[in-house]
Amino acid sequence: MNKKTKDVFVLGLALFAMFFGAGNLIFPPSLGLIAGKNWIVCAIGFFITAIGMPLLGIIASAKAGGTIDDVGNKVGSTFSKIFATIIILAIGPLLAIPRTGATTYEMGIKPIFSGFSPILASIIFFGLTLYFVIKPSEIVDKVGKILTPLLLIMIFVIIIKGIFSPLGTATTIMKESPLSKGFTEGYQTMDALASLVFAGVMLSSLVGKGYTDIKEQVSLTIKAGILAAIGLGLVYGGLIYLGASANSVYALDTPKSDLLMAITNTLLGDFGKVALGIVVALACLTTSIGLTATVGSFFNKLSNNKLSYTFIVIATCIFSAIFANVGVEMIVKVAVPLLVTVYPVAIVLIIMNVFDGFIPSASYTGAVTGALIISLYDGLHIMGVDVGFLENIINKIPLSSFGFAWLIPAVIGGILTALLFSKKNSAYIK
Repeated sequence: MNKKTKDVFVLGLALFAMFFGAGNLIFPPSLGLIAGKNWIVCAIGFFITAIGMPLLGIIASAKAGGTIDDVGNKVGSTFSKIFATIIILAIGPLLAIPRTGATTYEMGIKPIFSGFSPILASIIFFGLTLYFVIKPSEIVDKVGKILTPLLLIMIFVIIIKGIFSPLGTATTIMKESPLSKGFTEGYQTMDALASLVFAGVMLSSLVGKGYTDIKEQVSLTIKAGILAAIGLGLVYGGLIYLGASANSVYALDTPKSDLLMAITNTLLGDFGKVALGIVVALACLTTSIGLTATVGSFFNKLSNNKLSYTFIVIATCIFSAIFANVGVEMIVKVAVPLLVTVYPVAIVLIIMNVFDGFIPSASYTGAVTGALIISLYDGLHIMGVDVGFLENIINKIPLSSFGFAWLIPAVIGGILTALLFSKKNSAYIK
Protein backbone atom coordinates (compact mmCIF):
# COMPACT_ATOMS: atom_id res chain seq x y z
CA MET A 1 0.00 0.00 0.00
CA ASN A 2 1.61 3.29 -1.12
CA LYS A 3 1.66 6.39 1.08
CA LYS A 4 -1.20 8.16 -0.67
CA THR A 5 -3.52 5.15 -0.47
CA LYS A 6 -2.61 4.64 3.18
CA ASP A 7 -3.31 8.30 3.98
CA VAL A 8 -6.72 8.14 2.27
CA PHE A 9 -7.55 4.98 4.22
CA VAL A 10 -6.64 6.57 7.57
CA LEU A 11 -8.51 9.77 6.64
CA GLY A 12 -11.60 7.78 5.66
CA LEU A 13 -11.60 5.83 8.93
CA ALA A 14 -11.20 9.02 10.94
CA LEU A 15 -13.99 10.79 9.04
CA PHE A 16 -16.31 7.81 9.58
CA ALA A 17 -15.62 7.93 13.31
CA MET A 18 -16.18 11.68 13.55
CA PHE A 19 -19.55 11.35 11.81
CA PHE A 20 -20.61 8.31 13.78
CA GLY A 21 -21.78 9.62 17.15
CA ALA A 22 -24.16 8.05 19.64
CA GLY A 23 -27.19 9.51 17.85
CA ASN A 24 -26.16 7.72 14.66
CA LEU A 25 -25.99 4.52 16.67
CA ILE A 26 -29.45 4.92 18.19
CA PHE A 27 -31.50 6.11 15.17
CA PRO A 28 -31.09 3.14 12.74
CA PRO A 29 -32.35 0.28 14.99
CA SER A 30 -35.41 2.32 15.94
CA LEU A 31 -36.07 3.04 12.26
CA GLY A 32 -35.80 -0.67 11.42
CA LEU A 33 -38.17 -1.54 14.26
CA ILE A 34 -40.99 0.70 13.01
CA ALA A 35 -40.27 -0.11 9.33
CA GLY A 36 -40.77 -3.85 9.78
CA LYS A 37 -41.09 -5.54 6.40
CA ASN A 38 -40.39 -2.20 4.68
CA TRP A 39 -36.94 -1.86 6.27
CA ILE A 40 -35.00 -1.98 2.96
CA VAL A 41 -36.97 0.90 1.38
CA CYS A 42 -36.76 2.80 4.65
CA ALA A 43 -33.00 2.25 4.73
CA ILE A 44 -32.66 3.70 1.22
CA GLY A 45 -34.39 6.91 2.32
CA PHE A 46 -32.17 7.07 5.40
CA PHE A 47 -29.03 6.55 3.30
CA ILE A 48 -29.90 9.53 1.09
CA THR A 49 -29.86 12.07 3.90
CA ALA A 50 -27.69 10.37 6.54
CA ILE A 51 -24.93 9.38 4.09
CA GLY A 52 -25.48 11.10 0.76
CA MET A 53 -25.93 14.62 2.10
CA PRO A 54 -22.89 14.52 4.45
CA LEU A 55 -20.79 13.17 1.57
CA LEU A 56 -21.96 16.05 -0.62
CA GLY A 57 -21.15 18.39 2.27
CA ILE A 58 -17.55 17.12 2.38
CA ILE A 59 -17.26 17.56 -1.40
CA ALA A 60 -18.87 21.03 -1.33
CA SER A 61 -16.65 22.26 1.50
CA ALA A 62 -13.47 20.85 -0.05
CA LYS A 63 -14.29 22.37 -3.45
CA ALA A 64 -15.21 25.75 -1.96
CA GLY A 65 -11.89 26.09 -0.11
CA GLY A 66 -12.05 23.74 2.85
CA THR A 67 -13.87 25.80 5.46
CA ILE A 68 -17.50 26.44 6.32
CA ASP A 69 -16.74 30.13 5.74
CA ASP A 70 -15.90 29.40 2.12
CA VAL A 71 -19.19 27.57 1.58
CA GLY A 72 -21.26 30.68 2.36
CA ASN A 73 -19.03 33.31 0.78
CA LYS A 74 -21.03 33.52 -2.46
CA VAL A 75 -23.95 34.89 -0.47
CA GLY A 76 -21.69 37.45 1.22
CA SER A 77 -18.81 37.61 3.68
CA THR A 78 -20.96 38.91 6.56
CA PHE A 79 -23.60 36.22 6.00
CA SER A 80 -20.87 33.59 5.78
CA LYS A 81 -19.34 34.53 9.13
CA ILE A 82 -22.73 34.66 10.90
CA PHE A 83 -23.89 31.40 9.33
CA ALA A 84 -20.62 29.63 10.16
CA THR A 85 -20.57 30.89 13.75
CA ILE A 86 -24.15 29.74 14.39
CA ILE A 87 -23.42 26.26 13.05
CA ILE A 88 -20.12 25.91 14.92
CA LEU A 89 -21.75 26.93 18.21
CA ALA A 90 -24.82 24.77 17.63
CA ILE A 91 -23.01 21.54 16.77
CA GLY A 92 -20.16 22.41 19.12
CA PRO A 93 -20.17 23.63 22.74
CA LEU A 94 -23.85 24.59 22.85
CA LEU A 95 -25.20 21.15 21.96
CA ALA A 96 -23.31 18.28 20.39
CA ILE A 97 -20.07 18.27 22.40
CA PRO A 98 -21.70 18.35 25.89
CA ARG A 99 -24.17 15.69 24.76
CA THR A 100 -21.35 13.31 23.80
CA GLY A 101 -20.14 13.36 27.38
CA ALA A 102 -23.64 13.03 28.84
CA THR A 103 -24.55 10.15 26.51
CA THR A 104 -21.33 8.32 27.31
CA TYR A 105 -22.24 8.41 30.98
CA GLU A 106 -25.92 7.47 30.54
CA MET A 107 -25.42 4.56 28.10
CA GLY A 108 -21.77 3.62 28.45
CA ILE A 109 -20.86 3.99 32.11
CA LYS A 110 -23.98 4.12 34.30
CA PRO A 111 -25.43 0.72 33.17
CA ILE A 112 -22.13 -0.98 34.10
CA PHE A 113 -20.95 1.13 37.06
CA SER A 114 -24.15 2.50 38.59
CA GLY A 115 -22.39 4.37 41.37
CA PHE A 116 -19.81 6.10 39.18
CA SER A 117 -19.77 9.88 39.55
CA PRO A 118 -21.09 11.70 36.46
CA ILE A 119 -18.76 14.62 37.23
CA LEU A 120 -15.71 12.35 37.30
CA ALA A 121 -16.94 10.68 34.11
CA SER A 122 -17.12 14.07 32.37
CA ILE A 123 -13.63 15.04 33.56
CA ILE A 124 -12.17 11.78 32.21
CA PHE A 125 -14.11 11.98 28.94
CA PHE A 126 -13.16 15.56 28.12
CA GLY A 127 -9.63 14.99 29.38
CA LEU A 128 -9.30 12.31 26.70
CA THR A 129 -10.87 14.64 24.14
CA LEU A 130 -8.30 17.31 24.99
CA TYR A 131 -5.44 14.80 24.70
CA PHE A 132 -6.43 13.98 21.14
CA VAL A 133 -7.11 17.56 19.97
CA ILE A 134 -4.23 19.46 21.58
CA LYS A 135 -2.03 18.78 18.53
CA PRO A 136 -4.33 19.29 15.51
CA SER A 137 -1.93 17.83 12.94
CA GLU A 138 -2.03 14.47 14.75
CA ILE A 139 -5.79 14.26 15.30
CA VAL A 140 -6.69 12.30 12.18
CA ASP A 141 -3.93 9.76 12.66
CA LYS A 142 -4.86 9.15 16.30
CA VAL A 143 -8.56 8.78 15.53
CA GLY A 144 -8.08 6.80 12.33
CA LYS A 145 -5.42 4.41 13.59
CA ILE A 146 -6.49 3.89 17.21
CA LEU A 147 -10.14 4.66 17.89
CA THR A 148 -11.94 3.79 14.64
CA PRO A 149 -10.76 0.15 14.39
CA LEU A 150 -11.93 -0.46 17.98
CA LEU A 151 -15.28 1.19 17.24
CA LEU A 152 -15.84 -0.84 14.07
CA ILE A 153 -14.87 -4.14 15.70
CA MET A 154 -17.39 -3.72 18.50
CA ILE A 155 -20.18 -2.58 16.16
CA PHE A 156 -19.69 -5.49 13.79
CA VAL A 157 -19.58 -7.99 16.67
CA ILE A 158 -23.13 -6.87 17.53
CA ILE A 159 -24.33 -6.77 13.90
CA ILE A 160 -22.86 -10.14 12.87
CA LYS A 161 -24.30 -11.83 15.94
CA GLY A 162 -27.69 -10.36 15.04
CA ILE A 163 -27.47 -11.59 11.45
CA PHE A 164 -26.58 -15.18 12.36
CA SER A 165 -28.88 -15.31 15.41
CA PRO A 166 -31.87 -13.10 14.51
CA LEU A 167 -33.97 -11.83 17.38
CA GLY A 168 -37.16 -12.54 15.44
CA THR A 169 -38.78 -11.60 12.14
CA ALA A 170 -40.35 -8.48 10.67
CA THR A 171 -44.14 -8.79 10.76
CA THR A 172 -45.61 -5.29 10.39
CA ILE A 173 -45.94 -2.96 7.40
CA MET A 174 -45.51 0.82 7.69
CA LYS A 175 -48.67 2.88 7.24
CA GLU A 176 -46.72 5.96 6.12
CA SER A 177 -44.29 6.12 3.21
CA PRO A 178 -41.18 4.13 4.26
CA LEU A 179 -38.96 6.08 1.87
CA SER A 180 -40.13 9.43 3.27
CA LYS A 181 -39.80 8.22 6.87
CA GLY A 182 -36.25 7.05 6.27
CA PHE A 183 -35.44 10.31 4.50
CA THR A 184 -36.67 12.49 7.36
CA GLU A 185 -34.97 10.35 10.03
CA GLY A 186 -31.67 10.79 8.22
CA TYR A 187 -32.34 14.52 8.06
CA GLN A 188 -32.55 14.58 11.86
CA THR A 189 -28.99 13.26 12.33
CA MET A 190 -27.72 16.77 11.38
CA ASP A 191 -24.57 15.27 9.86
CA ALA A 192 -24.84 17.58 6.86
CA LEU A 193 -23.93 20.45 9.20
CA ALA A 194 -20.98 18.55 10.61
CA SER A 195 -19.74 17.72 7.11
CA LEU A 196 -19.24 21.41 6.35
CA VAL A 197 -16.71 21.67 9.15
CA PHE A 198 -15.09 18.23 9.09
CA ALA A 199 -13.64 18.85 5.62
CA GLY A 200 -11.41 21.51 7.18
CA VAL A 201 -10.03 18.98 9.68
CA MET A 202 -9.25 16.62 6.79
CA LEU A 203 -7.48 19.31 4.75
CA SER A 204 -5.48 20.43 7.79
CA SER A 205 -4.28 16.89 8.30
CA LEU A 206 -3.27 16.59 4.64
CA VAL A 207 -1.23 19.79 4.87
CA GLY A 208 0.51 18.31 7.90
CA LYS A 209 1.34 15.22 5.85
CA GLY A 210 3.01 17.34 3.18
CA TYR A 211 0.25 17.62 0.55
CA THR A 212 0.50 21.20 -0.69
CA ASP A 213 -1.29 21.01 -4.04
CA ILE A 214 -4.90 22.20 -3.61
CA LYS A 215 -6.32 19.91 -6.28
CA GLU A 216 -4.63 16.93 -4.67
CA GLN A 217 -5.96 17.94 -1.23
CA VAL A 218 -9.51 18.16 -2.59
CA SER A 219 -9.17 14.85 -4.43
CA LEU A 220 -7.88 12.97 -1.38
CA THR A 221 -10.53 14.52 0.89
CA ILE A 222 -13.31 13.43 -1.49
CA LYS A 223 -11.87 9.89 -1.67
CA ALA A 224 -11.75 9.77 2.13
CA GLY A 225 -15.37 10.96 2.19
CA ILE A 226 -16.42 8.14 -0.14
CA LEU A 227 -14.64 5.58 2.05
CA ALA A 228 -16.37 6.97 5.15
CA ALA A 229 -19.73 6.83 3.32
CA ILE A 230 -19.21 3.13 2.50
CA GLY A 231 -18.45 2.41 6.16
CA LEU A 232 -21.55 4.31 7.28
CA GLY A 233 -23.68 2.41 4.77
CA LEU A 234 -22.53 -0.98 6.07
CA VAL A 235 -23.08 -0.03 9.70
CA TYR A 236 -26.42 1.73 9.15
CA GLY A 237 -27.69 -1.16 7.04
CA GLY A 238 -26.74 -3.68 9.70
CA LEU A 239 -28.29 -1.67 12.54
CA ILE A 240 -31.53 -1.08 10.61
CA TYR A 241 -31.72 -4.84 9.96
CA LEU A 242 -31.27 -5.54 13.69
CA GLY A 243 -34.19 -3.26 14.44
CA ALA A 244 -36.34 -4.89 11.76
CA SER A 245 -35.55 -8.37 13.12
CA ALA A 246 -36.78 -7.20 16.53
CA ASN A 247 -40.06 -6.00 15.01
CA SER A 248 -41.99 -8.97 16.43
CA VAL A 249 -40.21 -8.83 19.80
CA TYR A 250 -40.44 -5.23 21.04
CA ALA A 251 -43.21 -2.63 20.97
CA LEU A 252 -42.93 -0.16 18.10
CA ASP A 253 -42.87 2.78 20.51
CA THR A 254 -39.88 1.44 22.49
CA PRO A 255 -37.55 4.39 23.27
CA LYS A 256 -34.50 4.47 21.01
CA SER A 257 -31.84 4.05 23.70
CA ASP A 258 -33.84 1.33 25.51
CA LEU A 259 -34.24 -0.58 22.25
CA LEU A 260 -30.53 -0.53 21.49
CA MET A 261 -29.63 -1.69 24.99
CA ALA A 262 -32.28 -4.44 24.87
CA ILE A 263 -31.09 -5.74 21.48
CA THR A 264 -27.45 -5.78 22.56
CA ASN A 265 -28.19 -7.50 25.88
CA THR A 266 -30.33 -10.13 24.15
CA LEU A 267 -27.68 -10.87 21.51
CA LEU A 268 -24.60 -10.83 23.71
CA GLY A 269 -25.92 -11.54 27.20
CA ASP A 270 -24.01 -9.99 30.10
CA PHE A 271 -21.24 -9.00 27.71
CA GLY A 272 -23.83 -6.87 25.89
CA LYS A 273 -23.67 -4.06 28.44
CA VAL A 274 -19.90 -3.94 28.17
CA ALA A 275 -19.92 -4.11 24.36
CA LEU A 276 -22.52 -1.35 24.05
CA GLY A 277 -20.69 0.73 26.63
CA ILE A 278 -17.48 0.51 24.58
CA VAL A 279 -19.27 1.31 21.31
CA VAL A 280 -21.11 4.32 22.75
CA ALA A 281 -18.00 5.67 24.48
CA LEU A 282 -15.89 5.36 21.31
CA ALA A 283 -18.62 6.80 19.08
CA CYS A 284 -19.07 9.78 21.38
CA LEU A 285 -15.35 10.31 21.92
CA THR A 286 -14.50 10.37 18.20
CA THR A 287 -17.31 12.83 17.51
CA SER A 288 -16.25 15.00 20.45
CA ILE A 289 -12.68 15.03 19.15
CA GLY A 290 -13.70 16.08 15.63
CA LEU A 291 -16.06 18.81 16.80
CA THR A 292 -13.70 20.22 19.44
CA ALA A 293 -10.84 20.45 16.94
CA THR A 294 -13.15 22.18 14.50
CA VAL A 295 -14.30 24.73 17.09
CA GLY A 296 -10.65 25.48 17.93
CA SER A 297 -9.61 25.96 14.32
CA PHE A 298 -12.65 28.07 13.44
CA PHE A 299 -12.42 30.61 16.26
CA ASN A 300 -8.64 30.77 15.98
CA LYS A 301 -9.02 31.82 12.36
CA LEU A 302 -12.02 34.09 13.02
CA SER A 303 -10.06 36.01 15.67
CA ASN A 304 -7.01 36.33 13.37
CA ASN A 305 -4.95 34.23 15.83
CA LYS A 306 -5.78 36.53 18.76
CA LEU A 307 -7.35 33.49 20.43
CA SER A 308 -4.96 30.56 20.26
CA TYR A 309 -6.14 27.12 19.14
CA THR A 310 -4.91 25.61 22.41
CA PHE A 311 -6.82 28.12 24.56
CA ILE A 312 -10.05 27.57 22.59
CA VAL A 313 -9.98 23.76 22.78
CA ILE A 314 -9.18 23.85 26.50
CA ALA A 315 -12.04 26.31 27.12
CA THR A 316 -14.39 24.18 24.98
CA CYS A 317 -13.54 21.02 26.92
CA ILE A 318 -14.02 22.75 30.29
CA PHE A 319 -17.31 24.34 29.19
CA SER A 320 -18.57 21.03 27.77
CA ALA A 321 -17.56 19.06 30.88
CA ILE A 322 -19.66 21.40 33.02
CA PHE A 323 -22.70 21.41 30.75
CA ALA A 324 -22.60 17.65 30.30
CA ASN A 325 -23.84 17.58 33.91
CA VAL A 326 -25.74 20.84 34.36
CA GLY A 327 -28.61 22.05 32.16
CA VAL A 328 -27.92 20.01 29.06
CA GLU A 329 -31.60 19.32 28.37
CA MET A 330 -32.40 23.03 28.52
CA ILE A 331 -29.55 23.76 26.09
CA VAL A 332 -30.94 21.13 23.73
CA LYS A 333 -34.39 22.73 23.84
CA VAL A 334 -32.89 26.09 22.96
CA ALA A 335 -30.61 24.70 20.24
CA VAL A 336 -33.14 22.57 18.34
CA PRO A 337 -35.10 25.53 16.84
CA LEU A 338 -31.77 27.03 15.80
CA LEU A 339 -30.73 23.82 14.03
CA VAL A 340 -34.11 23.51 12.33
CA THR A 341 -33.67 27.04 11.02
CA VAL A 342 -30.14 26.67 9.64
CA TYR A 343 -30.34 23.09 8.30
CA PRO A 344 -32.32 23.87 5.10
CA VAL A 345 -29.93 26.75 4.40
CA ALA A 346 -27.01 24.34 4.81
CA ILE A 347 -28.56 21.85 2.37
CA VAL A 348 -29.11 24.59 -0.22
CA LEU A 349 -25.50 25.78 0.09
CA ILE A 350 -24.13 22.23 -0.10
CA ILE A 351 -25.98 21.39 -3.30
CA MET A 352 -25.17 24.72 -4.93
CA ASN A 353 -21.46 24.48 -4.08
CA VAL A 354 -21.22 20.93 -5.42
CA PHE A 355 -22.69 22.07 -8.75
CA ASP A 356 -21.16 25.54 -8.60
CA GLY A 357 -19.89 25.41 -12.18
CA PHE A 358 -23.45 25.18 -13.49
CA ILE A 359 -25.07 27.74 -11.19
CA PRO A 360 -24.94 31.55 -11.55
CA SER A 361 -23.33 33.20 -8.53
CA ALA A 362 -26.26 35.61 -8.23
CA SER A 363 -28.67 32.75 -7.52
CA TYR A 364 -27.04 31.91 -4.17
CA THR A 365 -28.59 34.89 -2.36
CA GLY A 366 -32.12 34.22 -3.61
CA ALA A 367 -31.98 30.49 -2.93
CA VAL A 368 -30.73 30.98 0.63
CA THR A 369 -33.31 33.70 1.28
CA GLY A 370 -36.15 31.50 0.00
CA ALA A 371 -35.11 28.60 2.21
CA LEU A 372 -34.48 30.81 5.24
CA ILE A 373 -37.94 32.43 5.15
CA ILE A 374 -39.61 29.03 5.50
CA SER A 375 -37.07 27.55 7.95
CA LEU A 376 -37.47 30.60 10.21
CA TYR A 377 -41.17 29.80 10.39
CA ASP A 378 -40.35 26.19 11.35
CA GLY A 379 -37.91 27.37 14.03
CA LEU A 380 -40.42 29.81 15.53
CA HIS A 381 -43.12 27.15 15.43
CA ILE A 382 -40.94 24.74 17.45
CA MET A 383 -40.20 27.50 19.96
CA GLY A 384 -43.93 27.87 20.52
CA VAL A 385 -44.19 31.32 18.94
CA ASP A 386 -47.67 31.93 17.53
CA VAL A 387 -47.28 32.08 13.76
CA GLY A 388 -50.64 30.53 12.98
CA PHE A 389 -51.49 33.10 10.31
CA LEU A 390 -48.66 31.66 8.18
CA GLU A 391 -49.58 28.02 8.69
CA ASN A 392 -52.23 27.84 5.95
CA ILE A 393 -49.85 29.42 3.44
CA ILE A 394 -46.94 27.13 4.37
CA ASN A 395 -49.12 24.00 4.24
CA LYS A 396 -50.13 24.77 0.64
CA ILE A 397 -46.51 24.77 -0.57
CA PRO A 398 -45.62 21.53 -2.40
CA LEU A 399 -43.67 18.98 -0.28
CA SER A 400 -44.64 20.75 2.97
CA SER A 401 -46.24 17.55 4.28
CA PHE A 402 -42.82 15.87 4.04
CA GLY A 403 -41.06 18.69 5.89
CA PHE A 404 -39.57 20.25 2.76
CA ALA A 405 -41.69 23.35 2.32
CA TRP A 406 -38.45 25.33 1.95
CA LEU A 407 -37.37 23.55 -1.25
CA ILE A 408 -39.65 25.24 -3.79
CA PRO A 409 -39.10 28.78 -2.36
CA ALA A 410 -35.34 28.15 -2.52
CA VAL A 411 -35.53 27.16 -6.20
CA ILE A 412 -37.80 30.10 -7.07
CA GLY A 413 -35.61 32.54 -5.11
CA GLY A 414 -32.48 31.32 -6.88
CA ILE A 415 -34.06 31.68 -10.32
CA LEU A 416 -35.45 35.15 -9.59
CA THR A 417 -32.16 36.62 -8.36
CA ALA A 418 -30.26 35.01 -11.22
CA LEU A 419 -32.65 36.60 -13.75
CA LEU A 420 -32.70 39.93 -11.91
CA PHE A 421 -28.92 40.31 -11.78
CA SER A 422 -28.46 39.08 -15.35
CA LYS A 423 -30.86 41.81 -16.55
CA LYS A 424 -29.04 44.44 -14.52
CA ASN A 425 -25.73 43.33 -15.99
CA SER A 426 -27.18 43.39 -19.51
CA ALA A 427 -28.54 46.91 -18.98
CA TYR A 428 -25.16 48.03 -17.64
CA ILE A 429 -23.35 46.61 -20.69
CA LYS A 430 -25.71 48.45 -23.06
